Amino acid sequence: MIKRYSPAEMSGVWSEENKFRIWLDVEIAAMEAQANLGRVPKEAVEEVKRKAKFEVARIDEIERTVKHDVIAFLTNVSENVGPSARFVHLGMTSSDVLDTASAIQLKQAGEIIEKHLSELRGMVGKLSLKYKDAPMIGRTHGIHAEPVTFGLKMAVWYDELGRDVERIRNANEEVAVAKISGAVGTYSHISPEVEKYVAGKFGLRPSIASTQVIQRDRHAQFMTILAVVAGTLEKMALEVRHLQRTEVLEAEEPFTRGQKGSSAMPHKRNPVNAERICGIARLIRSYAMSALENQALWHERDISHSSVERVIFPDATLGLDFMILESQKIFKDFVVYPEKMQRNLQITHGLFFSEDVLLKLIEKGLTREQAYALVQRNAMHCWETGEDFLTALSSDSEVSEKIPRNELEKVFDLKSLLGNVDYVYKSLGLTE
Repeated sequence: MIKRYSPAEMSGVWSEENKFRIWLDVEIAAMEAQANLGRVPKEAVEEVKRKAKFEVARIDEIERTVKHDVIAFLTNVSENVGPSARFVHLGMTSSDVLDTASAIQLKQAGEIIEKHLSELRGMVGKLSLKYKDAPMIGRTHGIHAEPVTFGLKMAVWYDELGRDVERIRNANEEVAVAKISGAVGTYSHISPEVEKYVAGKFGLRPSIASTQVIQRDRHAQFMTILAVVAGTLEKMALEVRHLQRTEVLEAEEPFTRGQKGSSAMPHKRNPVNAERICGIARLIRSYAMSALENQALWHERDISHSSVERVIFPDATLGLDFMILESQKIFKDFVVYPEKMQRNLQITHGLFFSEDVLLKLIEKGLTREQAYALVQRNAMHCWETGEDFLTALSSDSEVSEKIPRNELEKVFDLKSLLGNVDYVYKSLGLTE
């Protein structure tokens, strides 16, 4: 029967051995259902169970002649079974086996992805709690904005990864559909009860309405969700790359003993894992586009989707799982530099308090436009001269007559800017 793969064995899901094993299990399950309906002798089912086997090399040999993978498979099985093989594949078409088996493989792959993604989320959650109160500058457009905490940055990822786990779970459910309804989906030579039986046997749902194939909107949704999850991982990896830049260096991916960064420059420590993740995300997006194009087939079916799916199903699930495992490598031993975060906070000499000063001036009676002009004038002066923002404001008579120096100093309070970080954590249920 179908082997359940451990999370370390994603490649096994897409092996030829696993594929043909699932095909055989589906064929035998269909025979069992036919026997229950009195259409196939029960002795034939038992004989097939005892004798049925296949050899990948022999299937390949037969296929070179017949140019049809399912026929090659059935021929090889028949060689081992004998006369009772005439009851195998009774009333079925190739896609009954192919599509049902693909659903099982996608379900296997999706379960592995879900497990690894949940593990990654746990790692990110722990780091988020560890650095919950580690202040750093937030950046918009790549420019210093207002402070956040490093933990809060990772809490945002933790939240999104939670949605991704749920998306994968839903995608697995959407694609977990069996189809055994014959050549054009009319059940003309096989009972709908066979489809129900086979679906139940493998934890799938019957397709209900199909043509020769399961409709490819399901697979398009599955592949699109893989691309969305890949986008999350790419976003996280891109942030790691930015934070690791020499001028920033607030965090970096692990650099292991013996690792080399450059063939020419021995000093280099490059974010290669993160860059790899960003690269593979591009592939997975392209696979999603291919899946979307597979939705439109001629009439009850053509095979324009088939060659595409032989590439995109294994490649996308293997690629995404690799991205997740690479992300785990990064965050398992992630290197964080809170001291550098503190130093970078001071680069603009307090300019990130500009909104606090703006709001204080409005509170003192200025219009928003008047307050904005005063604060921006002093901020631009500090950008150009490097003067301390508090000093510049205190020297501006139009500001100081509204906010005395001692009151202005209280506005420059980092803790007040981060006072509601706990609210986010409580909303996420992210606790020790």
